[in-house]
Amino acid sequence: MKQTPPIPFAGSQLGEARHVCAFFNSSDEEYRVLLPFIKDGFESGHKAVHVLNPCRCLDHVQWLDAAGIDTTATQRSGQLELRTNLEVYLQDGRFDQDRMLEVFEKLASGNDNGNYPLSRIVCQMDWVADGRPQIDDVVEFESRVNDIWRRNDDAVICVYDLAKFGGDTIIDIMRTHPMVIIGGILQTNPFYVPPEVFLREIRERRASGFGSART
Repeated sequence: MKQTPPIPFAGSQLGEARHVCAFFNSSDEEYRVLLPFIKDGFESGHKAVHVLNPCRCLDHVQWLDAAGIDTTATQRSGQLELRTNLEVYLQDGRFDQDRMLEVFEKLASGNDNGNYPLSRIVCQMDWVADGRPQIDDVVEFESRVNDIWRRNDDAVICVYDLAKFGGDTIIDIMRTHPMVIIGGILQTNPFYVPPEVFLREIRERRASGFGSART
């Protein structure tokens, strides 16, 4: 990763580590924290990729428009890319780790032909709680994808609704992200475990029969 200036975000800054799990209690809290970061990205000439729950797409666009972001013009120029989690995470109705690693490798700014200096990627992760994928499969992916973000300057924010996940799952999610937002504040995550350690642990857990789906 080349040296890039820190990114102001949620009362702190994103430095070298830019894979963030963001836990919120409501949409109001979520957008109060995210909108300044998103707006700053447009003003800085960064690309925005937002992966949304289908039922929240219209609401999301309204939040952006209300913040003074011209969603029509930025989508037309390619600076804003809106996708649904069904087309990104759940193609063919299932979650596939290896396919998702390929998707994010292509989204990384290092493979973007230099059109934008970096991308700010925001992913709403509520779909994980819908019972379709195995939660351990998603958690394992969240750890594996750190290898991609270590090699790129992109900021990647994984948004989780606290009300939809149990304590064990929240801890596992936290352990796969080097940065965390809790209570609206960005901080270095003391629970983070590097992939080379975490992946061995979760695979041993799965082999022993404890790697069941949890929400």
